[in-house]
Amino acid sequence: MISILTFLPLAGGLIILALARRSRDSARIIAFLFALASLVLAILLWAGFEPSTPGMQFQEWHEWAPSLGIAYHVGVDGLGILMLTLSAIVVLMSLAASWANEKQPSVYFALVLFLESGLFGTFTALNFVHWFIFWELSLIPAFFLVRLWGGPNRARAAAQFFLYTMVGSIALLLAFLALFLATGRFDFVDLANLAQSGQILPSIANNLHWAGSPASIAQGLFWAVFLGFAVKTPVVPFHTWLPAAYAEAPSETTMLLTGAMSKMGVYGFLRILLPIFPQQMQQARTPLLWLAVATIVLPAFAAWAQKDLKRTFAYSSVNHLGYCVLGICAVAQFAGSATEKSAALTGVLLQIFSHGLTAAALFWFIALLERRSGGLRGIDDFGGLRKVVPVFAGLMGIAIFASLGLPGLNGFPGEFLIFKGTFPLATWAASISVLGLLMTAVFLLTVIQKVFSGPVNLRWQTMPDLTFSERVALFPAIALMFLIGLYPQLITGMVHGAVTQWVLTFSQGGHF
Repeated sequence: MISILTFLPLAGGLIILALARRSRDSARIIAFLFALASLVLAILLWAGFEPSTPGMQFQEWHEWAPSLGIAYHVGVDGLGILMLTLSAIVVLMSLAASWANEKQPSVYFALVLFLESGLFGTFTALNFVHWFIFWELSLIPAFFLVRLWGGPNRARAAAQFFLYTMVGSIALLLAFLALFLATGRFDFVDLANLAQSGQILPSIANNLHWAGSPASIAQGLFWAVFLGFAVKTPVVPFHTWLPAAYAEAPSETTMLLTGAMSKMGVYGFLRILLPIFPQQMQQARTPLLWLAVATIVLPAFAAWAQKDLKRTFAYSSVNHLGYCVLGICAVAQFAGSATEKSAALTGVLLQIFSHGLTAAALFWFIALLERRSGGLRGIDDFGGLRKVVPVFAGLMGIAIFASLGLPGLNGFPGEFLIFKGTFPLATWAASISVLGLLMTAVFLLTVIQKVFSGPVNLRWQTMPDLTFSERVALFPAIALMFLIGLYPQLITGMVHGAVTQWVLTFSQGGHF
């Protein structure tokens, strides 16, 4: 089922290019049907997943190049299931938002499906070479979606996005080549087992005759892998490509970048850094926590200073992913309560899903606003829209308050659990990070005040409210915000096994 799910969108994109090149309607219908089928398959995997069973499920393993340690090995745990479902939902939302796209629709919808296939492959591959192919393939359609359909500065933004990500990818590749030379393994599960049994450092000592001690070499490999994921997440100061890419990309593409692609970095932290580099994470814990704090606080202040809605929510995206980095780094110690570590990691997984859903919805609303205003998206361009388009204002207000972390909506459980677990484990970091929560409230409420409140801008007196079809399309996303906010056990129950394994990694000494 995982292989079918991975290659189904790829097949859909090829069919669109082959059969629907001259028909916008057939291209978008085919894309929507394939994306819907992918979501159905993801839900079937979710329904068949056994949360109480530890380890990977739905595994497939085939020899590829045994002498090089390369195999087709796929599988999912609670984290993988969560990421597959989130990706399928966000892609479907993006397709619904771009339904009226007039510019080269067949190429556009095919690229979206190719990107979805890359996401599925990244979140299910368990062999580095196999995983790295999908990691890189997801970059290519994203680059062209920004470069061909973006704003006036799209060329610079797309090039910056591509180069930053490539630098991180090269660091990842070099680090794993070194690990392969030391251990003869590319498989994530095998490498994690070797780390837990204390066999990687002796392998480095025996097989990598480099300058420096095995411990210092291992620490260098850790930082190289961290760089690859820090760029993609992004972590401050490796985030500077993101505001330009999010602002210049069409809003429907930004939904994909923030809702799914940015989660690839956090996924890498959880799938690779935590299990394979536990000792190195503990040794680097203090600088990692400072980076997490900076990723939470500084973008929140930057978002407050923006006058463009897309740049405001771009910095907000960095801020919200900073909470994930904070929770992950806080548990990277062999001391501390297992209960608090479980709370922090469960909060991280809730935050991944919730932010993906909420951020994608917010950029969807911005796309709708741009269509009604002739492309304007400045915070000061509007005013009093609540009286003119009350349904639009109400639904976008729900998404904004979900992003703010209002109890009862999906943003609250994840942030609450992250801080609940982080305060006992890293009190100073959690205390400073509260400033990020405060500034998030400030800039989000500022958006509501300037865009929706106050006197009506006469220019928008005849702005149309959401149509019936737009309301129907938005309803599932809004409903999910309430469902997860009121019943977070829908996700926490699925990820319990994965969280338990990560906590054990930092409760058994992490031999490496």
